[in-house]
Amino acid sequence: MKVILDIKDEKAAFFMEVLKNFSFVKAKTLTPYKAQVLEGLKDAIEEVNQVKTGKKKSHSLSEFLDDL
Repeated sequence: MKVILDIKDEKAAFFMEVLKNFSFVKAKTLTPYKAQVLEGLKDAIEEVNQVKTGKKKSHSLSEFLDDL
């Protein structure tokens, strides 16, 4: 299982040290860019799911291109 956590900067070093003590846990930090990309993907997936369930209206490709 993979889990993404958002930890305050001042507590991150301590938390990573705790995780290193568990042989069954592999932990690595993300670069700010990768974290931003993941957040953007999460938002995009949430929006697609809202469109699928009818909670949000989608726009046609022509409307999108007209906005550009």
